[in-house]
Amino acid sequence: MAVDYSALKKGGFMRQKQKNCFSMRLRMVAGHVTAEQLKAVYEIADRFGQGYVHLTARQGIEIPFIRLEDIDEVKKALRAGGLEQGACGARVRTVTACQGSAICPSGLIETQGLAKKLDARYFGKDLPHKFKLGITGCKNNCLKAEENDLGIKGGMWPTYHADVCTHCGLCAAVCPTRCITVDKENKTLSFNDKDCVACGRCVKSCPTDAWTGQSGYVLSFGGNFGNHLQFGTQLLPILFEEEKLLKVVDATIAFFKEYGKPSERFSQCLNRVGFEKLHEQLEEVVK
Repeated sequence: MAVDYSALKKGGFMRQKQKNCFSMRLRMVAGHVTAEQLKAVYEIADRFGQGYVHLTARQGIEIPFIRLEDIDEVKKALRAGGLEQGACGARVRTVTACQGSAICPSGLIETQGLAKKLDARYFGKDLPHKFKLGITGCKNNCLKAEENDLGIKGGMWPTYHADVCTHCGLCAAVCPTRCITVDKENKTLSFNDKDCVACGRCVKSCPTDAWTGQSGYVLSFGGNFGNHLQFGTQLLPILFEEEKLLKVVDATIAFFKEYGKPSERFSQCLNRVGFEKLHEQLEEVVK
């Protein structure tokens, strides 16, 4: 029988070097997997694989050595265990995310719910090449936002309230860009907002709430850690509304679909067409 390897790859079954064997990629949005799903993974790997799994760099699980003749039975076992196949090839991949503000003390945005929303909206969408979305909750950047075609990083824009400041200097001490300076003797503070990277450390460290902040999304475009290494570029100021964020993601994916060439990564598309063109379209979206 003829085997449609392209369709199998699209559904997460990647050919191995061993004949008629596949490494099956599972869809694990934001690295979230339940205990019941883990039981199902164990049973499938034990019954149909070789009793082990591979944890991918993008928070996924792959089960190697799935035989061609077992694929239909494996799909039934996946459904029974509340699992879904992942995606490979030229399409939007599963969204990755850290645990965000719900769990991590450093988190500035809620990441898990956002990842599920983005994944439901874009997962598996056909594009000229693979497209990766990654969300990291703060400037610690555990999920390496700039490695993604579109990276989302939690940020916090600070506001200073001089009337309650004691000029203790903690904010200046934790500021990574030294955009805050405090003169304890003369009881003055200066803030150079042009150098602020919206890390929120001044807000979190202030004992008197002299600093307050508004959380938002810092976006990077055109990251690629494949054959052509390139860090993503920030094209917009921090966004504070989720609605605007979704519009930007919509516009970015539409841009790639319109201007991208087959087998061309988004970074290569932007280098060819111009970051300025995308910037112009995104500015219209966020007005």
